[in-house]
Amino acid sequence: MTAEGASVLGRLRAAGLLSDQVAERLADDNGVCLRPVMMRRLDGDGTAETVAIRCGSVAEAACPPCARRARSLRVQQCREGWHVEDEPVRDRPAPDGVSAAQGRAGGGSADEGEPGAPPRRNRSTRRRQDTPDLPRRARRDTTLGRVYATRDGKRLRPSMFVTLTLPSYGRIRGGVPADPAAYDYTRAVRDAIHFSKLVDRFVQNLRRIAGYSVQYFAVVEPQRRGAPHLHMAVRGTISRADLRAVVAATYHQVWWPPVDVVRFEGDRLPVWAAGAGGAGDYCDPSTGEALPTWDQALDALGDDAEPLHVVRFGTQLDAKGVLAGSVDADQTVRYLTKYLTKSLGGDRRAETLGVDRAAHVARLVEALRYEPCSPTCANWLRYGVQPKSAKAGLLPGRCRGRAHKASHLGYGGRRVLVSRRWSGKTLADHAADRRAWVLAMLGLPDATGTSCDAVWMPVPAGDPLLPPRAVVLLRQVAAVQLLRARLRALDTEGGL
Repeated sequence: MTAEGASVLGRLRAAGLLSDQVAERLADDNGVCLRPVMMRRLDGDGTAETVAIRCGSVAEAACPPCARRARSLRVQQCREGWHVEDEPVRDRPAPDGVSAAQGRAGGGSADEGEPGAPPRRNRSTRRRQDTPDLPRRARRDTTLGRVYATRDGKRLRPSMFVTLTLPSYGRIRGGVPADPAAYDYTRAVRDAIHFSKLVDRFVQNLRRIAGYSVQYFAVVEPQRRGAPHLHMAVRGTISRADLRAVVAATYHQVWWPPVDVVRFEGDRLPVWAAGAGGAGDYCDPSTGEALPTWDQALDALGDDAEPLHVVRFGTQLDAKGVLAGSVDADQTVRYLTKYLTKSLGGDRRAETLGVDRAAHVARLVEALRYEPCSPTCANWLRYGVQPKSAKAGLLPGRCRGRAHKASHLGYGGRRVLVSRRWSGKTLADHAADRRAWVLAMLGLPDATGTSCDAVWMPVPAGDPLLPPRAVVLLRQVAAVQLLRARLRALDTEGGL
């Protein structure tokens, strides 16, 4: 920055016309990232440039402009894949070195018979006697739903909007338990932890009974009582009777070691005994005996063992048909993505929730404190089991998994669940489409993916060449306003 520029900035600050608050307000109004990551690009000819990169947050509490941008991409993704007339086909190749099969599966994995692969531990696959069986129907190799013909000759291919909830854990009044002492908090948090697995089972059963590869765009949202529930846009239609049958027949069994006996707590906790190569074991502080490993604890479950937990959906089911191009379709898409920028836990302050609801959320968080959330959870030490891939420094009650965070209330899975053949595009593809459209309208080349010898490196916070944060934000605001002005000019000239 030149001496003249620094002098101007100094006078603006002295006059109160330039501050971080003013710059943040302007940046928020113009959709500019409030927490840019400052990077320095060194070109091959020796020139250097400081570039502000979006933080990319999806949480409104962290960066509202980036969260709104992420939500708008989800709106586009949901809309493009819901009511399609032809099979979506991915038109972008997978990254170099990744096969198509690996791209679909999200990465390679060892086959069961491959040397070095761990032996698979089998559990009974027989359906529970308290669960109805589902018919298996002939499956068509398509993701498109049924076409209906009206009396006037029109062809309609409607889709569905489905809402699924978890069962009751006690009587609720105004979003809080009527009797907190009778509310089953343990079952509530375990259902939340394993909710994503239950959703996977539901999709598998739904495809089995529907007879085609059902595609979906689903969002996990919290109810007022704090339990997660699912909103799902489904391509094609399925009868409500079939949906009710699938809900009743869907369950997920958790085959984990028992947690009914607390072996270590307070000042008496397992100690870490380091071994060679950084490996080690957690041992009983009194006897020095190593605790059973995760695999040993699972092997100890006999053939007559019962699952630690069985999670099911509740009886409440809401399903409605939606036609393409209707006002209802647009409203439903916006409803699906309405709260994506909010955390599952929401604002936990008593003045926001109210005293009763804040106390209810606090009890949920406390019930989650020592509940194991995954095989690697530190809470397994409390029950005398070494977590999977155990390492030094683990303490029961201090698991860093997302499920234990107050902002997640037990649910540690993905907030948005999208089937692989929904729109034929990833979220990055949809973002690339937007960028390509803007560049095409402005007549600018797309340099994405081109080779260059530039070197990128982060700029440290105390770098003397780094401009003040307010200046960075205002420069970004100016660039955005210039871009929008050019697009408006093209629109006025009839170029859009």
